[in-house]
Amino acid sequence: MKTIWPGALVLALAACSQADAPSDKIEAVATSMVEEATGAAPVVAEPGPYAPRNDCQQVKGADLFLQQLSAAVKARDAEVVATLAAEDVKLDFGGGSGRAELRSRLATTDAPLWGVLDELLTLGCASNRQSGITLPWYFEQEIPGDPFNTMIVTGEAIPLLPNADGTGTPTAQLSWEAVTLVNGLSPEAALQQVKHGKDTGYIATDKLRSIVDYRLFASSRNGTWRITSFVAGD
Repeated sequence: MKTIWPGALVLALAACSQADAPSDKIEAVATSMVEEATGAAPVVAEPGPYAPRNDCQQVKGADLFLQQLSAAVKARDAEVVATLAAEDVKLDFGGGSGRAELRSRLATTDAPLWGVLDELLTLGCASNRQSGITLPWYFEQEIPGDPFNTMIVTGEAIPLLPNADGTGTPTAQLSWEAVTLVNGLSPEAALQQVKHGKDTGYIATDKLRSIVDYRLFASSRNGTWRITSFVAGD
């Protein structure tokens, strides 16, 4: 089987993603790359119940699709990412949808959604009940508690601190575990008060990710993998 490295993949796709290139040509190149590319390297699981892992390797075509998506995101190529989405891709719960809207939301290389995609591609992949795939992996797992009040600790040996100012000896070190917000999320605060089992303490905000934060769903339609939903919240 012919090997297509990510750099070559992006160059080939980008060559057909100029403003004057017809969308069907981009579609054809994207499809051919899926057929020729090899699978992406597996996600190495870290310690912790919700650490990223790749359950999608046995889903036909999924690894090839993820390799292509990863290359397009790295290149900040909105045209290619939009091409990898379904025509009716769901983008929010307020009616936002479609390739054109996705392309618009990724119009500049510093658009916030690029960072979201960067992060999602590091959080593992799960097969789902619709015979498709879900990023992040943990979204398809049974996680107890209110999903709007539950956060995943995104890292290994993250300290649970006793004081709101970050001082004191950690009472625990958590690795990819679920915690519950005590008084809701304070977005501007450096630390969030959380509960883990019987312990209550503070964890750095940038080490927490909501269960209902952005997730991406993709599935195969007529043999071609496409993003079907890229949403946050509920």
